[in-house]
Amino acid sequence: MAPTLPKAPEPVEAILRLQLFLDSKLFCPGKVDGRPGEFTTKALNRYQVAYGLPPTEIDVHTLDLSPVGELYTTYTIRHDDLKFVGDLPKKPSLQSQKKYLPYDSLLEFLTERFHTSPELLHWINQPIKMSHLKPGDSVKVPNVADPFQIESLSTIPSLPQVPAFLGRRIQIDTREKLLGVYEGKKLLASLPITPGSGHLATPPGRWRILGITQMPTFRWDEGVLNYGVRTSKAYHLPIGPNNPVGVMWIGLSKPGIGIHGTNMPQTIGRSSSHGCMRTANWDVLRLSRLIT
Repeated sequence: MAPTLPKAPEPVEAILRLQLFLDSKLFCPGKVDGRPGEFTTKALNRYQVAYGLPPTEIDVHTLDLSPVGELYTTYTIRHDDLKFVGDLPKKPSLQSQKKYLPYDSLLEFLTERFHTSPELLHWINQPIKMSHLKPGDSVKVPNVADPFQIESLSTIPSLPQVPAFLGRRIQIDTREKLLGVYEGKKLLASLPITPGSGHLATPPGRWRILGITQMPTFRWDEGVLNYGVRTSKAYHLPIGPNNPVGVMWIGLSKPGIGIHGTNMPQTIGRSSSHGCMRTANWDVLRLSRLIT
């Protein structure tokens, strides 16, 4: 994949600094990629409103971004990282025969770990060929405050209840494609989602969280996915970052509906879902730490 070159580095670095700041405050801009876009603007505006500031455009905000520090850091590929990379069949029938659904490359491993896009990693690491990475290679990456660490996640059927969070609520705006976590009237966090659309649109309603599963398996049923009808022909897909529901399933009191991760973080907010609300694995993991 050829690198996508920006017209000039100055505005890209200014936007990247803003994205890193917002991401660290849990007003998530989606991909941290140094490119202006819908979800960076929405994250900025939600942060400003939450902290009593007037909403502005990206280029005229007055936030103090000095806490970000360096824009980039380096990451050295480890032999242990290869445990999470491997052959990833495309067909569910073949995926169901695996014990784990890994990243398909070290590049995908890095994009998820550092909340970023493959295009940015290609650009900032020229002339390194990102398709030929191996243990021992050092790679330049965005300096995100909370890198996603797949190696820290184990299978937990139901996360324990956190009594202190019982008063919190989640509000979904399917038109804006945003999820907000509130405590009273205070907005604590905001992140982009892909809601359901068409005849499998996410229905309106008020629901409870029934349970939160870390590293879930997934029952792949074409009838459910396309028509909302359960059939007898289904495949049970194993855990892993490339499981269709990602690394976290937040089950709701609306049958079949949940908030979950994804195996396609680059498409969040830009494609449809099957009734559920999906978000990037790095965002759904942080969401799970805020709710109960």
